[in-house]
Parts: sequence; structure tokens; C-alpha cells
Amino acid sequence: MHTITRSLVRAQLAAQDLVDGAVRRRERGDVPGWVLITLMTAGLVAVIWTVAEDQLQAMFQRAMSSVGR
Repeated sequence: MHTITRSLVRAQLAAQDLVDGAVRRRERGDVPGWVLITLMTAGLVAVIWTVAEDQLQAMFQRAMSSVGR
């Protein structure tokens, strides 16, 4: 019985170490997630700019000409 109790305590301590390690890793932050968000945002801007370049330039020209009046 004493051996079973020791084994259970060891297993519980090992499980707690795994949980504590996961919590510490989570608290460091998710750098790859932020990198992915930044790259996806840059990609979306590039796609929108490619598709709507003429309209964006025309809108900018109209805005600039209305400021000079």
C-alpha cells in the first residue's frame, strides 16, 4: 500500500509540474501569433491596394484638391 501511495504522489507531482510549465509558457506571450497577425494585415493591405489602386489614387486626389480650395 505504501508503494502505491508513493507512486500516486509522484504522478500527482509530475502532473502539477506539467500544468505549471504550461501556465508559465502561456504567460510569456504568443509572439508567433502577433507575427502572423502582422503578416496577414500587411498581406491584406497589399491585396486591397492592388485591387483598388486607381480608386484610392482618385480619392486621394479629390481630397487634396478640396483642401487647397
